[in-house]
Amino acid sequence: MAARTARRWGQWERRLLCALGDCADDARVAGTARALSWSGEHAAVWLLVGLAGAATDRTQRERWLKGTALVGAAHLASMGIKRVVRRPRPGPAGRAPLVRTAGAHSFPSSHAASASAAALALGGLRHGSLGGRRHGTPLTALAALMCVSRMVAGVHYPSDVLAGAVLGALTVRLGSRRPRGRGRPHG
Repeated sequence: MAARTARRWGQWERRLLCALGDCADDARVAGTARALSWSGEHAAVWLLVGLAGAATDRTQRERWLKGTALVGAAHLASMGIKRVVRRPRPGPAGRAPLVRTAGAHSFPSSHAASASAAALALGGLRHGSLGGRRHGTPLTALAALMCVSRMVAGVHYPSDVLAGAVLGALTVRLGSRRPRGRGRPHG
């Protein structure tokens, strides 16, 4: 039963990967996937967003820096897990990946981990110079596009991306918890 389920899951992943890879036949989609892959390498775009927020929003500098640190932590956690799991990257049938990757292992997606961490840790912050608007919607949309782009580029299975997104969310959740007894009045 478990072997059959795993086989079906693998077939579903390959079909989805091929369908998304077919989207790259459109030069605009391929170019967007490449640009997102490049900007998300080593969490660069998310770290820059966090540091720019910290530099320009003095009222919430500490929150921007904490969010940026959580993005970095999610990225580092994903890199550590990759070294243990060592799942090889997919080889889409008849198609070369759109981008080169920093490593040979795919599980979990570090791009997805840092993207989901950024959407959660930085997306809820309000920036005073933007009229107090939240960044959540644009950051969440960009994070989702980055996650999908990794499959369009042919360098991650859907389960890699899902695991990365969950890891990023979990990193933010655990990193945002207050230590027990802190913030409560004594006495």
